[in-house]
Amino acid sequence: MSDKHSVIFVPHGGGPLPLLGHEPHAGLTRFLSSASKQLIQPSAIIVVTAHWESSPIRISTAAKPDMLFDYYGFPPETYRYKYPASGHPELAANIIATLQSAGLAAEADPQRGFDHGTFVPLMLMYPDATIPVVQVSLHDSLNPATHIKFGEYLAEFAAQGALILGSGLSFHNLRSMRPDDSGTGNESLVFDRWLADTQTLPTNEAEKRMVNWEDAPYARYCHPREEHLLPLHVCFGVAKALGKPLQQIYSDALMGSQVSAFAA
Repeated sequence: MSDKHSVIFVPHGGGPLPLLGHEPHAGLTRFLSSASKQLIQPSAIIVVTAHWESSPIRISTAAKPDMLFDYYGFPPETYRYKYPASGHPELAANIIATLQSAGLAAEADPQRGFDHGTFVPLMLMYPDATIPVVQVSLHDSLNPATHIKFGEYLAEFAAQGALILGSGLSFHNLRSMRPDDSGTGNESLVFDRWLADTQTLPTNEAEKRMVNWEDAPYARYCHPREEHLLPLHVCFGVAKALGKPLQQIYSDALMGSQVSAFAA
């Protein structure tokens, strides 16, 4: 097994801002631009994106995925981005079959394009767009245990040479940026430290904490809704199945809040 990471959770930032030279995103842009050096050279990339929820879980099967600009209010050029990576219909079909055989309902989506949770980090991490990409949705139950199991089922594809990329944010509270927000500014630091400390625990204990993440300090302040955190749960499940615990590989302030990347 390579000593490089085969599963990674990354913060994808706010809309297309990491691609625009937005100063509060400068650290994240630098990290994403260099992150591939810490990763295996993948045969394919399986992206678990915070910007897609469905029941059952859906898998993108298009051979030539389009772009999905799921943001608004940004400069015109941000609606002309291209990320011309191919899809991987055969891999997508194998993922669906694996999930179904494990009792987790999944179905094909031949129309889904690359949303910004996918194309923003990939444009920085793999700008040549030569590696096939398959997107997978979250389950719309937003159940943490379900997403850890989901990751366990995806682990076989990491073992076969695919990179599992969870794309979300370890802090996602847009209300915190409003003048009338009641936060102190330390909530994201405390929660970020809790996430990092959790990954250092024995697997069973870490899993209990991840399942019960709402018990963490400031959990619901940091995630009023948990869709941006759950890709980390999927990555945790992959790492658990591979026997390689997640570790924090990046942590920095983003627009006044702490965000981290984790990999195994």
